Amino acid sequence: MKPDADKKKLVLALVLLGGFMIGETVAAVLANSLALLSDAAHMLTDTASIAFALIAMTLSTWSSFGSYTFGLKRSGTLAASINGLTLTGLGGYLGYEGIHRLIDPPEVGGATVLIVGCTGIVANLLATWTLAKANRDSLNVEGAFQHVLNDLYAFIGTTVSGLLVLTTGFMRADGLAALVVAALMLKSGAGLIGESTRVLLQAAPRGMDPERIRATLLSESRVTGIGDLHVWEVASGFPALSAHVVVGDHSDPDDVRRQLTGLLDEEFGIDHTTIEVARSSTAPTAENISARGCPPLRGDSPVRIPPEANRVHER
Repeated sequence: MKPDADKKKLVLALVLLGGFMIGETVAAVLANSLALLSDAAHMLTDTASIAFALIAMTLSTWSSFGSYTFGLKRSGTLAASINGLTLTGLGGYLGYEGIHRLIDPPEVGGATVLIVGCTGIVANLLATWTLAKANRDSLNVEGAFQHVLNDLYAFIGTTVSGLLVLTTGFMRADGLAALVVAALMLKSGAGLIGESTRVLLQAAPRGMDPERIRATLLSESRVTGIGDLHVWEVASGFPALSAHVVVGDHSDPDDVRRQLTGLLDEEFGIDHTTIEVARSSTAPTAENISARGCPPLRGDSPVRIPPEANRVHER
């Protein structure tokens, strides 16, 4: 999916949800419905998340400049983190208010809640369908999608509460619907915070096991040791790797590096690599590596790369 196509989908969803949010806020005040007001608050976070996604999508395309050697590629991750924090905060507040409504339920305009809820389902179905076609491998876009999807579920709950209030007079249904919305917001918010934190803390991307990568590198017959292996994600869909590699005395370091670079790209989709290669006879012991805080070498030769033997290659 091209970035420009994703932007168009995000803009369409932003206009659709932003317009509906204004109308829903007015209806919530007129109907005295916390369920509708919670939906409107959720839609506010929807529109904000989409706006953040659009801004982050633009910033992430900037090339490196000054001290920002990766450009602003993690702006999308920051946007997802902000979205998660917003969802969590609003979810907690609405849960608190929902409990109060269960204890002391006010009068609620059931007909208004029902009509607005049904309309909201249609609006969110359109927005969800639009964003589902965007590139959801991006944590940034996925954050916006999760906002809208949860709002769809919330509107279903609101519609049911409006129907119950209208047909049975059960006013606590409004508070119950608000609690359902709050629970969904907390769940999605926690998920976004967790995923964005993994990227910011430079954990290995999901589905990429560093030990399996180490074993794959060691499967190359000329490699006798692997040390200082790091696998992380610069941004969504941008994995990176660095490693110290030790080879036999008669091996060509440049040829081994090319072989390993191609292997990492083919097996794991990692095409941004920094690999230092040295022959075993010129490298110091593994104890020196441990002393400087690097992960221990694994393989036949417990060695570290000396400065004069370093060969660095980046793609």
